[in-house]
Amino acid sequence: MLDDELLMTHQQELRRGTVVLACLLILRKPNYGYALLDLLERSGFAVDANTLYPLLRRLEKQGLLTSDWNTDESRPRKFYRTSDLGEELAETLSHDWDELHAAFHTLKGES
Repeated sequence: MLDDELLMTHQQELRRGTVVLACLLILRKPNYGYALLDLLERSGFAVDANTLYPLLRRLEKQGLLTSDWNTDESRPRKFYRTSDLGEELAETLSHDWDELHAAFHTLKGES
């Protein structure tokens, strides 16, 4: 039987790269960090805020996201959006994901 810690470690490794793609896809429409956390969780990506916010800063620094502050409400919020470069990466990664998905089905004996 699988040890819980072993399982969690490998699940985390499996999901680590997929969160980047998920963020790029979701942020095709502008959104702020807390709402993104909620959307990710409802979509099946359990991500901790301590993981997400550094990821958003890194993706912005890489030019994959843009951001703007919305100060219209009482609490200012930083809204992120996928940049043109991020959109290009999302398309490429989505294509790679589809190929990997098909490869896994083949490995599992499913056509």
